[in-house]
Amino acid sequence: MPERSPDPAGPRRRPARHGAARLEDWFHDVRERWARGRGHVPTVVPYAGYGSTEWVRVFCRVLLSKPIRADETSKRRRQRREQGIRGWRSFTSVPVGDVPVTIEVGGQRIEVLADRGGVVDTRVPARLEPGWTHAVLSVHGAEPVEAPIRIVGPDVDFGIISDVDDTVMVTALPRPFVAAWNTFVLDEHARSPTPGMAVLYERLARRHPGSPVIYLSTGAWNVAPTLTRFLSRNLYPAGPLLLTDWGPTHDRWFRSGREHKSDNLSRLAEEFPNVRWLMIGDDGQHDEELYAAFAREHPDNVAAIAIRELSPGEAVLAGGRTKSEQHGADVPWVSASDGATLADRLSDIGML
Repeated sequence: MPERSPDPAGPRRRPARHGAARLEDWFHDVRERWARGRGHVPTVVPYAGYGSTEWVRVFCRVLLSKPIRADETSKRRRQRREQGIRGWRSFTSVPVGDVPVTIEVGGQRIEVLADRGGVVDTRVPARLEPGWTHAVLSVHGAEPVEAPIRIVGPDVDFGIISDVDDTVMVTALPRPFVAAWNTFVLDEHARSPTPGMAVLYERLARRHPGSPVIYLSTGAWNVAPTLTRFLSRNLYPAGPLLLTDWGPTHDRWFRSGREHKSDNLSRLAEEFPNVRWLMIGDDGQHDEELYAAFAREHPDNVAAIAIRELSPGEAVLAGGRTKSEQHGADVPWVSASDGATLADRLSDIGML
């Protein structure tokens, strides 16, 4: 039997759930019974993770989907495993909460429980070499899948943290509609890359070989396969996506995007104390404020902050822009409207 992931704090009582969470759980229970009655089976959708040579952070989600037919070609079966559940189906598919998921990585084999939304976000001790590797994920009754894992070497002292919307891709939508666009537009071709940003990231990756690129967004896990294909198609460096889940939490109606970003930034500083991050975002949301706060709290973990300036039209759609001159962070700070000019500004301060 695989070892279960231990809880260092010991047994804990579950916090009282918000009424919206109880309603959502009831709705999922009804849909799960309906889906299982139609023959749907648990499917693991793997996401890219990251780690050091001593541990890995593994991500995946368990959903109910139609079983793979025995007569499907090996190519089609592989495509379905790699792509997971696409587009709007990833939101209408039924999550399976509290299901055991077996993780095999670096010779270790443990079993963890998916959360109430079917999401697994767990840390596993493992001895691994720097570079890309993978974890094998499985649930009872489904084929195992592989999740790519980026291992950061102990000698790496530079990395990139990047926002997604209006930073690597042009959203050009009012903020209230961004989530709907990312949810229901199935094709990554419908998204436009921000001019010059992919070249900037590629130059940074060449200048700092072995450095991780982490994409931190308030988007939902459901869109991870589409965003991954978008990044690959537009030649952005591969890297894990740190996304969040949709819907209510145990104590509130909606998850806080700012809290999600802030918590993950603090976690990265703790996990990689020797890495100095180039933090890239835009001035249409809260990136400047969040990055400045992180720089004030962790000045030794910030190499520089680079902000893409939105056009007047984009800024209006984004709900206005923040005022960078008020950031108050004692770190190198550059801004420009496109990747090429940002590259020039970063070259001026010795980052390229």
